[in-house]
Amino acid sequence: PMTLLRWCKPEKLQTRMIILVTGLMATLILAVGWIFSNLLGATMEGEIGRKALMVAESVSSIPQIRKAMAAGDPDRLIQPLAEEIRAKTGAEFIVVGDRSGRRYSHPDPAKLGKFMVGGDNRRAIEEGEAYVSQAVGSLGPSIRGKAPIFDDDGRVIGVVSVGYMVEDVMETIRAAQYRILPLVALVLMFGVGGAAVLARSFKEAIFGLEPKEIAALLQERTAILETIREGVVASDEDGVLTLANQSALETIGFSAPGEILGRSIGEVFPDSGMEEVLKSGERQLDRELIVNGSEMVFNMIPLRQEEEITGVVASFRRKDELDILARELSAVRQYADLLRVQAHEYSNKLHTIGGLIQLESYAEALELIVAEDASLQDFVSRLTRIAPDPILSALLIGKFNHAQELKVGFALDPESSMAELPAELDRTRLVTILGNLLDNAFEAAREGGGGEPLVRLLMSDAGPELSFTVEDSGLGVNAELAERIFQKGVSTKGRNGRGVGLFLVAGALREVGGRIVLGKAELGGARFTFTIPKQGRS
Repeated sequence: PMTLLRWCKPEKLQTRMIILVTGLMATLILAVGWIFSNLLGATMEGEIGRKALMVAESVSSIPQIRKAMAAGDPDRLIQPLAEEIRAKTGAEFIVVGDRSGRRYSHPDPAKLGKFMVGGDNRRAIEEGEAYVSQAVGSLGPSIRGKAPIFDDDGRVIGVVSVGYMVEDVMETIRAAQYRILPLVALVLMFGVGGAAVLARSFKEAIFGLEPKEIAALLQERTAILETIREGVVASDEDGVLTLANQSALETIGFSAPGEILGRSIGEVFPDSGMEEVLKSGERQLDRELIVNGSEMVFNMIPLRQEEEITGVVASFRRKDELDILARELSAVRQYADLLRVQAHEYSNKLHTIGGLIQLESYAEALELIVAEDASLQDFVSRLTRIAPDPILSALLIGKFNHAQELKVGFALDPESSMAELPAELDRTRLVTILGNLLDNAFEAAREGGGGEPLVRLLMSDAGPELSFTVEDSGLGVNAELAERIFQKGVSTKGRNGRGVGLFLVAGALREVGGRIVLGKAELGGARFTFTIPKQGRS
């Protein structure tokens, strides 16, 4: 039973297709064969009936038959003449009778003079009509042709009945049907072969996968697409969108897949380059585009099947999200640099103090310890009073140590106040902005001015905005670069890996709704003043 069940419900798609197509073809052939057999039977019956009628009409019109019937057949001419015609036409019987149905001819001479059987002579005798009928006569069921016999005055004087036995007709029909059976078997054999070829081709087209495997792949693809944070869309070879994950919909401002699926690439992503990839077959990576007013970074590759381009897949993400990642990385690097600088600075100081102790210069060692501790404690004391926020304080303490390592003075303006730093302010962006400005200021103070390198920071939380001013004693920014200083790649220090810090500063300020102004510092160098609204981005 299990073997039979597996045969009826096979697991392999190819076997299932062969069985299904073969079954359909067999059913179709049987149905067509049944219809054909019925048509053939009806046609043959009709032809035999017409033949019987034609013979009956011919016999009824023979002058000798007509004269003999009119005279009551005194010379017994009708029987031999009818039998001769029956032998030549292959009829089962030719019966000639008068109006009362009395036989004048019959294949069985013993039945001559007796009345005809079947009860189907009325139309011929009473209405003078020639027709075909089926009835059960003395020889059995038969197909009959009936024709009236007229005298010279046009009166019906008798009837001719020519018959073929139904059983003989059915034998003829069955013989014809048997002749077409080999053809049916040949067609069925070709059908099985065609089903096998079709199933194999279909299996190859779906890469030999079974339905369960296809369903599993579809579920995996859907799950993967929905876990990707990047937007993913795909189109067919005609440029019609066929796929979009939830991230793609959210990124471009749609709520349901039906809003974009079925639409053309150019309609949803104008000037995206996806149509160009579809035509050229060349991938495009990290292409920056503006979609629905937002900057996006696109990666697009063509889909190929047997060297034919069948579509294109594109993944994209907001450019500002990538900038956020870059800023976060920058902040992490800054924290790492702060720790490295602090460790390096205190390592040098410890070595110096250790050397003084080895030289038994205890007074000088104590003086160095007190001086260093006093300088740092003074900065930390003022900073704690001015800016109690731990992240801001940690940043400035780290920058203070970094400035000491660079031999640059770092002064915190005594008028500073930053006690009201809003809790909702993104500290990461604040670290990015202030950290980059201070680093640039330290480097500018070291390289220019000619006097003692100095950087000064003024912070104020008075009013509805937070204000930060960073000044340095460097050479400043010339007028030619001032208007472009916040663009990516623009720097006063050349092009080699420069021009990123102020670009990140401008981006972070946009995220918090702030603004920045470049001016001339009292110390001789550049002055950067940026403000951030306390109530968040407006």
